[in-house]
Amino acid sequence: MEPFPTSQIVINLILAARWTVGLTLVAFLGGGAVGLLVLAARIDERRWPRRIATAYIATLQSTPLLLQLFLVFFGLPLIGIRIEPWMAASLGLTAYASAYLADIWRGGVEALPRGQAEAATALGLKRIARLRLVILPQALRMTLPPAVGFLVQLVKATAVTSIIGFSELMKAANAINNATFEPFTVYGIVAAIYFALCFPLTSYARRLEAKTAR
Repeated sequence: MEPFPTSQIVINLILAARWTVGLTLVAFLGGGAVGLLVLAARIDERRWPRRIATAYIATLQSTPLLLQLFLVFFGLPLIGIRIEPWMAASLGLTAYASAYLADIWRGGVEALPRGQAEAATALGLKRIARLRLVILPQALRMTLPPAVGFLVQLVKATAVTSIIGFSELMKAANAINNATFEPFTVYGIVAAIYFALCFPLTSYARRLEAKTAR
């Protein structure tokens, strides 16, 4: 049997990496939207929204991502909701990202001087207006470095979705390795692709952190 061309392996893996990037963007943007809602509940003046948000964050941060994906992929069909691997991966990673982003942003909100909120209240701004115009813009800017750092973790976390059958980079790598029997070549290229995706983000997060510190 003729050896599988390395160039073809590279091309197939790069094509599969598109799904990794796409899933990462969906999870980060969706997790950001949900995370803002969770954050709003977490810093609410009433006790019951804070308790619900705290329980949500604690549950998702204290359980393995793989278990969360299993609950979505195998649990929803039990109640009559048919779900494909792409949707299960998107929902699972979105929930996962929302818990961590809400916690990151909460730290930014709590780091703001109390005078910011008090000044906004003195100007007659309601709670939603205070959050939208005063508190969140500063908190999001302050926590941008850890948010970008979490994005790096999210890129690598997409590899777990191969377990439920989603055809991202690791799923494609396993299939190609089974066909070529060249694990060193295949997984070496996969490592290089992950490095190419993550290293620029890591460097950017470090630059943001240094800029914020100054």
